[in-house]
Amino acid sequence: MANLISVERATLALGTAHVLDEVSLGVLGGDRIGVVGRNGGGKTTLIRVLAGHLEVDSGRVTRAGVSSVGVLAQEDALDPGATVREAVLGDLAEHVWAGDSRIRDVLTGLLGGIGAESVGGFDALVGPLSGGERRRLALAALLVQDPTVLFLDEPTNHLDVEGVAWLAEHLVRHRASPDNAVVAITHDRWFLDAIATTTWEVVDGKVNAFEGGYAAYVLAKAERERMAQVTAERRDNLLRKELAWLRRGPPARTTKPKFRIDAGNSLIADEPPARDDVELMRFATTRLGKDVVDLVDASVTLGDRLLLDGITWHLAPGERVGIVGVNGAGKSTLLRAIAGLVPLSSGKRKEGITVRLAYLTQEVRELERYADWRVIEAIEDVRKYIRLGRKEISASQLAQRLGFTGGRQQTRVSDLSGGERRRLQLTRLLMDEPNVLLLDEPTNDLDIETLTSLEDILDGWPGTLLVVSHDRYLLERACDKQIALLGDGKLRELPGGVEQYLELRRAAPTPTLAPAAASGSQAPGSAAPAAPAPPAPPAHSPAEFREARKDMARVEKQLTRLTAREERIHAEMAQSPTDHAKVLTLNGQLRAIVDERETLELEWLAAAEIVG
Repeated sequence: MANLISVERATLALGTAHVLDEVSLGVLGGDRIGVVGRNGGGKTTLIRVLAGHLEVDSGRVTRAGVSSVGVLAQEDALDPGATVREAVLGDLAEHVWAGDSRIRDVLTGLLGGIGAESVGGFDALVGPLSGGERRRLALAALLVQDPTVLFLDEPTNHLDVEGVAWLAEHLVRHRASPDNAVVAITHDRWFLDAIATTTWEVVDGKVNAFEGGYAAYVLAKAERERMAQVTAERRDNLLRKELAWLRRGPPARTTKPKFRIDAGNSLIADEPPARDDVELMRFATTRLGKDVVDLVDASVTLGDRLLLDGITWHLAPGERVGIVGVNGAGKSTLLRAIAGLVPLSSGKRKEGITVRLAYLTQEVRELERYADWRVIEAIEDVRKYIRLGRKEISASQLAQRLGFTGGRQQTRVSDLSGGERRRLQLTRLLMDEPNVLLLDEPTNDLDIETLTSLEDILDGWPGTLLVVSHDRYLLERACDKQIALLGDGKLRELPGGVEQYLELRRAAPTPTLAPAAASGSQAPGSAAPAAPAPPAPPAHSPAEFREARKDMARVEKQLTRLTAREERIHAEMAQSPTDHAKVLTLNGQLRAIVDERETLELEWLAAAEIVG
């Protein structure tokens, strides 16, 4: 295989941290490399160095066999004034891209087909699209270009289960030739197993290479750690003998064994520093009665869309359910309905008297009010002491065990990485001892080490658990069953798990959303056939378009004012942290702002549906 990129003894320091420390590695033709490691450990920096976007302090990076490089960054650089056609296809002539099966596969897999239905058509502007839709566009544009070396930074973000499966198949089929390669940073272990021929672990400035995907990486790492443990035990035994010899030596001979003292000191000096391990503990759980949460003939309408259509679902104590579905089908809406955070258009919700519910949203809005707080203060805000097993520990001790060591506890929440914020958010929820846990895309921004610790908690979770996720590995390990939202407003149980969902999606490739006039109910256990696609919505008049644009502009101004009010309230709270009565009043105002924002966002979405 041709050596496309070669790195020799590369060193790079950012500030006081050595991100790369004399790293040597290579990217060969036909390689599909998965990159794993802790958040903030240097994975993105490594990709930028390989792509030539960042120079090293010392060492050499050679790209002899590379004619072109493509990078999917976590933030897209799409022109908001461009159309979807321009962003994805550039100046390619129609007969060129339409006649290329690889490009047609990209358009179908990421944008819903040749007409780019999932993003409003080829002539839609990029600017109004959501973050997830822009992410798909950026990925599609990169795959259409087909560079020699493809660098992907978290490519599965904003992709549903079906999209992740398609991307894995596409990369395996089209990035396996001797003249190209792909390097992907990912925390999606199923995706890593599906595509990777090699796994790189970035840790402590080094890059450790493992042959194969996630499963092979775990096995090889376990074997390395076993060998390291054997070596450490031998060193410890030798150290104990040396120290015992020194203690037994008579005082008159203290000047004699200098070589022995030197040997003992060298053994101690060789001891590697302790890793900053993440340890998520088994938190206590409030006892849950027989009644949890019931949705009876519940419907939720958003604009002219009926996201949930007459659903009846009785959650059982200890039930563990994974929820999958197409983007926009209503997965997050279902969780919000169960949590009582979205009004039902019809039907009712009933909650048991012993229910203590915790809801992890996709965003970290819960931490916005703590932006200027320090990590330890945000943890103590829930509880200053917590009982783990038979032992009571302080918030500071807890933070230490969660990886917020030393001065990291004094870091402001606004300065934490995305993964650290997610970890802090989850910790605060669990410290409140809930017995019903709703997790909306919990794997976002979490590295594999933290994901493994999270799954360890969920393995022994005694309460009711609902998980919305595109991470197949998490769904199949943490949940006892899966249900699907197929876009028709109904719930469908999946005895065959995620694989059955993918088969259903292949049988009905075009996602449909139920019209608001639809009715009926379907429990998770039913097996009714998928509803036919609804008729195309009627065309809107120019007057309706103008009115919708005015509504969008009005709502955007109101949202801007709400944000300013929210910032002023945060500033007042920061000035009076010990005035509990004032803080309580201000917190009530914040809750009112959150409710008002949600109402305005619904209005904006309804207007955006008309504008297109």
